[in-house]
Amino acid sequence: MNEKLFFIGIMLIIIGSFIIFVASLIDSKNVKFAFGGFIGFIPFGFANDAQMLLILIILMILVLFFILVIKWLKKMI
Repeated sequence: MNEKLFFIGIMLIIIGSFIIFVASLIDSKNVKFAFGGFIGFIPFGFANDAQMLLILIILMILVLFFILVIKWLKKMI
């Protein structure tokens, strides 16, 4: 199971990088990107646009909330 999740994660990273690369070739003036992740339970993000960064941080907080809910539900079972 862990190998499948690892493979899916790597594939998503590669596909996302490819999409960003193709978008930069098509319209190099208006490429906006954001990158985020977790260090422990703390979300972080980098972006080249303030609005993209705000959207990313909101999404990361939602993901953190869902992760905490899932962990709480596992303890209840």
